[in-house]
Amino acid sequence: MPNTPLNRIHTIMVNTTLPANIGSAARAMHTMGLSHLTVVAPRLPIDETSHANAAGGTSVLDDAIIADTIETALSPHALIVMASARTRHLPKPVITPNKCAVLCHDFLAKNPNATIALVFGREDRGLTNDELALADYHVQIPANPAYPVLNVASAVQVITSTLYAYFDEQNSDKTKDNTHYNQHNLKHHLDIHHRTEWDEPAITHAQKMGLDDAITSLLIKLNLARDDELKDLPKRLSRLSSRLQLDQKEYALLRALLTKIDKKIG
Repeated sequence: MPNTPLNRIHTIMVNTTLPANIGSAARAMHTMGLSHLTVVAPRLPIDETSHANAAGGTSVLDDAIIADTIETALSPHALIVMASARTRHLPKPVITPNKCAVLCHDFLAKNPNATIALVFGREDRGLTNDELALADYHVQIPANPAYPVLNVASAVQVITSTLYAYFDEQNSDKTKDNTHYNQHNLKHHLDIHHRTEWDEPAITHAQKMGLDDAITSLLIKLNLARDDELKDLPKRLSRLSSRLQLDQKEYALLRALLTKIDKKIG
């Protein structure tokens, strides 16, 4: 596949039940210019029904990665966006597919070596609260409030189609006009915080989780985390680190500080 910005968005499907849905999602991805698919602990393996439903997108299935855990699948990515039909306890920022497209385009433009994980849950119950807590953003597809649940492959189609349309529009605008944001694009302005300039690469999800664990451990040693707070502490630290959007040097500085404090207190 060509090295396009869309090719740096990795689709992750969690604990799928029907192999046919994996194939349908692969078809949707291929149609919209995405090629990287990871399936986490599928209940049934990719099979002939997957390939039948993939149609012209079988190359996506052929290169698909099977991961044992969602943490493994997320670890190399710098931005995590998870599809969710419901608002959860301790929610992350919720965005529409249109806002997701703007956010992903801007993030990839400012982080040339970073990748994004776009995560979809189970056919019957989506993603768990603990899984959704790993996200930087939740994306929700506007739908009939009486029944806002889409088939997982349909959800992949809607979101990837929105991504493709926006990325294609931006590419066309750059061809017509050399400025990064022309007057037409001002309608896409978002009140979502993100860095405007990066002098260092963004940290990966694995680094962010490691930092959260180190902070939690230190808070416990310092008696700053009471037992009744520990249940939500990891989720709150995850949300905090997502807002900070650390780069590699900032991450190294914080890890060195935590290590120094930990040695001082023994």
